Amino acid sequence: MSLSTTIFSFLVLFSSCFGNASNRPSHNNQKENTNWIITDLLKSGELIAETTGNPKLTESPYGKAVWFDGEDDGLWLDELPLKGLTEFTVEMIFCPDSTQAPFEQRMLHIGEDRGDRMLLELRAVNGNWYFDGYAKSGENKKALIDEQLTHPLGQWYHVAFVVTPNSMTTFVNGTQELTEDFPFLPIQSGATSIGTRIDKRSWFKGAIYKIKITPQAIKPIDFMAF
Repeated sequence: MSLSTTIFSFLVLFSSCFGNASNRPSHNNQKENTNWIITDLLKSGELIAETTGNPKLTESPYGKAVWFDGEDDGLWLDELPLKGLTEFTVEMIFCPDSTQAPFEQRMLHIGEDRGDRMLLELRAVNGNWYFDGYAKSGENKKALIDEQLTHPLGQWYHVAFVVTPNSMTTFVNGTQELTEDFPFLPIQSGATSIGTRIDKRSWFKGAIYKIKITPQAIKPIDFMAF
């Protein structure tokens, strides 16, 4: 066998084993997790486009958290971590306050004001609260909410909202609460508000430690520690 034939055979073998680098999946094209420790957001101010009221630092079992007064404390970010995602998991560690708690409260709003959006909400009544995971996608909208699934106010909780192309599911402290079929298409525009709805109403009263967004639908075993 000639030298040129040997080299050609080697190149063919190398190509078949390793493939063309341009055709192999690139991890750089995959979205990464979003991890917001709210104290860090407030201190650095790098991502914050607007602050209203006077959100304050407070103690939590996990470290410093941010306190929202339920009247006009809120943070707005020119960030859209859900953009283009066909599925995702949004988690939050927070403590809803038990003193004169407003009935309707929005902890997190991502997306447009009236258009495609995702919200983490709660309803407070008689010293308790119940979770509401909400999404709007095109002409479809749904709130996963059940007033029978209550939890005491004034304690720290982990909530998760898992959305896939055809379903939505809510969890509180790792336990599934509600799940429904829902045709979801990716959110493509908007921003983020923390401690309020994006149009400055339905203010949250309590403390938020951390928000995590995973660009996949994950299981409770993979939720962040709380």
